[in-house]
Amino acid sequence: MAFSKTPGRLPIMIRLAIAATVLLGAGWVVGMSPGQKESRGAQQVLKHIVLYKFKDTLTTAQVDEVITAFKALPSKVPGIIGFEAGTNVSKEGKSDGLTHSFVVTFASVADLDTYIAHPAHQDYVKIVKDRREKVVVFDYWVK
Repeated sequence: MAFSKTPGRLPIMIRLAIAATVLLGAGWVVGMSPGQKESRGAQQVLKHIVLYKFKDTLTTAQVDEVITAFKALPSKVPGIIGFEAGTNVSKEGKSDGLTHSFVVTFASVADLDTYIAHPAHQDYVKIVKDRREKVVVFDYWVK
């Protein structure tokens, strides 16, 4: 491939490669097409995040019982479309002592309301309420 004889001008293949890269990058930055945005909007989900700091007096078995009970909720409560659980691994030191995270995903507020009122959830609350030192609950729509 020969370089252009015009000073400051790139060969056509290099210009095309740059243009393709810019256009592809612009597509990723701009996001989805209008059709994809509409279908994504229809699939919007509600995240229910629960963060705990357990009391220092708890045994490992008592904490494990809470975790096991929470993990059982998706099989007992209708409307749960996703579930995640984990412990804090952040090195930033900004967790304010919170150690455990649970994320429950719903398709609607009605599904979240069903979950909150469901007897299985109420039974879970009875297990955890005296074992937690601190709880943070945060709900949001994924956009």
